Amino acid sequence: MRKRALARGVAVSVLGLGTVQFGRRTAVKYRYASPRPTDARIAELLATAKAVGVNLLDTAPAYGDSEARLGEAIAGERDNWVLCTKVGEEFDGRRSRHDFSAGEARRSVERSLCRLRTDCLDVALVHADGRPASAIKAEGVFRALRRLQREGLIRAIGYSGKGVADGRAALPDSDVLMCTVNAHWREEVPLVAEAGAAGVGVLVKKPLASGFHPHRVVARTADLPGVTAVVVGTLNPEHLAAHAESLEAARIGREPAR
Repeated sequence: MRKRALARGVAVSVLGLGTVQFGRRTAVKYRYASPRPTDARIAELLATAKAVGVNLLDTAPAYGDSEARLGEAIAGERDNWVLCTKVGEEFDGRRSRHDFSAGEARRSVERSLCRLRTDCLDVALVHADGRPASAIKAEGVFRALRRLQREGLIRAIGYSGKGVADGRAALPDSDVLMCTVNAHWREEVPLVAEAGAAGVGVLVKKPLASGFHPHRVVARTADLPGVTAVVVGTLNPEHLAAHAESLEAARIGREPAR
């Protein structure tokens, strides 16, 4: 599968795997409910991802114990994967707690490094809660992430927002933006193009509107100007392979001719 530059020194597959369902089963919106995956199921899904050329894994502290399960599953194979996680939100099993202070950002990164069993996060994104990006920035989170980046604990930083104004305000401080694009939500398409033109990598979240649209949507979304990769959350290896095949059929995920 073709890889695209997400940030300096970070290249990701056009298709990424979202892992919220690895660790969180409550307060999430999915069309099809499924039980908590076994370790064997996670291993099977990651084996399929590797086989079809997916190297991007997206997680977060707010995804329950997703980080810890992911770290265990890829132990010994860390170099095969690009790990994207987040800071600013924790989930206690019932509700989320948000803290965008500099001190909490550092503590969050240190916890994620431990859970993921790595000495460096490839990408760390601010997990926004809907407040204006300027208010979140004022609490110190970007300043802390840049310092951690200089210390070598993070390769790229950025913002996972909740709208056009939010993402645009965070753009100058970000190496990477995570934006929402799907059949129901097209408002961020211009922002995606703007970010790409500015040299900022773009990860698309919720491309299937939580499972409500077919595989071909992934290929169309991956082909939008500015998109680096499309992150799909699934526990089904066959579904992941089908998304990869849709990219291949559209020639979007195919390696360039040599």
